[in-house]
Amino acid sequence: MRLSGKAHRFGDDVNTDYIISGKYKFKTLDMAELARHVMEDLDPDFHGKITRGDFIVAGRNFGCGSSREQAPLAIKHAGISAVIADSFARIFYRNAINTGLPVVECDTSGVEPGDELEVDLGAGILCNRTRNTETKITPLPPVMLKILNDGGLAVHFRKHGGFDFE
Repeated sequence: MRLSGKAHRFGDDVNTDYIISGKYKFKTLDMAELARHVMEDLDPDFHGKITRGDFIVAGRNFGCGSSREQAPLAIKHAGISAVIADSFARIFYRNAINTGLPVVECDTSGVEPGDELEVDLGAGILCNRTRNTETKITPLPPVMLKILNDGGLAVHFRKHGGFDFE
């Protein structure tokens, strides 16, 4: 799976309430509505800046806080192709894979806002086209790649009539 887009940079400890504020996630299940409010507490103009396929890039502990699936779902529905971070909160990481949102762990210190990036999940490489650099990413196990390629865990389960680990 190859993804490409522009970097939108955030710092450490981006919690799920920053990703999608509680004032929205408790009022609606409409993913299009939630997507319009992704990251707005950190960047009120975020939704207007992104183009389908772009990346959220962050530091350590992205997705800490509550375990609600609305956070990765809202990111995915906003058109973000993946979240790239130094590390992820465990539950967010799992929810992201389950909902079909790729999460990439690697050193993000060399990525600046607006950098053009390409991620090859299969090869385990993040290419920063703007800075002409390559960074190794923590590889995803084959079963996680399969779940992502299928569009998430529920889709994978329906497609294969259960888990398909081969």
